[in-house]
Amino acid sequence: MLTADQRADAAAQLRAAELDRRPIGPLVRSHRGIDVVDAYQIQLINVRRRLAEGRRVLGHKVGLSSAAMQQMMGVTEPDYGHLLDDMALSEEKPVAADRFCRPRVEVEVAFILGEDLPPGCTEAEVLARTAALAPAIELIDSRITDWRISLPDTVADNASSAAFVLGAARVPPSHVDIRGIWATLFRNGEVLAKGRSDAVLGNPATAVAWLAGKVAGFGVRLRAGDVVLPGSCTRAYDARPGDTFRAEFAGLGAVSLSFQEGSA
Repeated sequence: MLTADQRADAAAQLRAAELDRRPIGPLVRSHRGIDVVDAYQIQLINVRRRLAEGRRVLGHKVGLSSAAMQQMMGVTEPDYGHLLDDMALSEEKPVAADRFCRPRVEVEVAFILGEDLPPGCTEAEVLARTAALAPAIELIDSRITDWRISLPDTVADNASSAAFVLGAARVPPSHVDIRGIWATLFRNGEVLAKGRSDAVLGNPATAVAWLAGKVAGFGVRLRAGDVVLPGSCTRAYDARPGDTFRAEFAGLGAVSLSFQEGSA
């Protein structure tokens, strides 16, 4: 494990990399001995710094929620990051791609909680306490050079989360089969990928239930009004200046995100 000073140094390097759009080398090389506990503490240092600057937590995202990603990382459970208010994007306003280091998009079924979620909740309880589902695109990014990440690297880096956008639709969970929502991702009008919501741990509600228990270990509760992104229905795709993405979800509407040319 790292010392408190080493954790603070890693957090400062990640924050500078994000602000300057200059990725750093893997933390597992520069901070020998870093483990997942260190990584979550590093993530929290930067979250607390942003809260002190006036930001608000809007919810959380779950990462590594597919079997393929867990096998690649050599882990048996997902990870998570924070969604803050300055990470929320608009469908109507293009975002500058150079605001990020190396952005990629993921297609997700967002949960908007209607009630607090207790640790140990079941999938049925998650759905009962969810006010609505919404179409979402998560913009992931890595402040680690060329996405050469290990598990501690991505956890420390806010689970590689950078931004997100929700579509307009709000659908009660009872109106759809949460495990059978097909999603189609378009880039510049052409089909890029198709996936189904059960790619996320077999059931996206499983990821949300896991998250409720995981954050409780850090003294955090998932609250009414929170947005939870449970994981992607497809793999991630690079976002380039000039690209327009649109994700269409069966029974759940659509969401779009455009990337402008030029500087942020």
